[in-house]
Amino acid sequence: QVQLVESGGGLVQTGTSLRLSCAASGRTSSSAVMAWFRQAPGKEREFVATVGRSRTSTSYADSVKGRFTISRDNTKNTVYLQMNSLKTEDTAVYYCAARASRYLTLASRADDYGYWGQGTQVTVSS
Repeated sequence: QVQLVESGGGLVQTGTSLRLSCAASGRTSSSAVMAWFRQAPGKEREFVATVGRSRTSTSYADSVKGRFTISRDNTKNTVYLQMNSLKTEDTAVYYCAARASRYLTLASRADDYGYWGQGTQVTVSS
């Protein structure tokens, strides 16, 4: 089992930055692939970014490419999402997710992730 706890959300203005953190505990060494998803009110959960254990293997949704950066510190069992140039449409609850240990490839479907955090709210005001 893997437990995930997100932090770092808040209320910010457009054009500013925010960094989310996701602390993993439990069988953390088993989770090679981590990701961030988000869900806005009335919308389905959508993929934001994913990172492999090598840290150089990453993938992003087109909507955040060039603005968001996913990274991980394996010594701290923590995954980060650096969000720059925030827009009002980035407002959502952001969730951290982890794949089961037997999966080593990056994935963008929510169904591919078996472990989820409780989410952290990000609100971007104009």
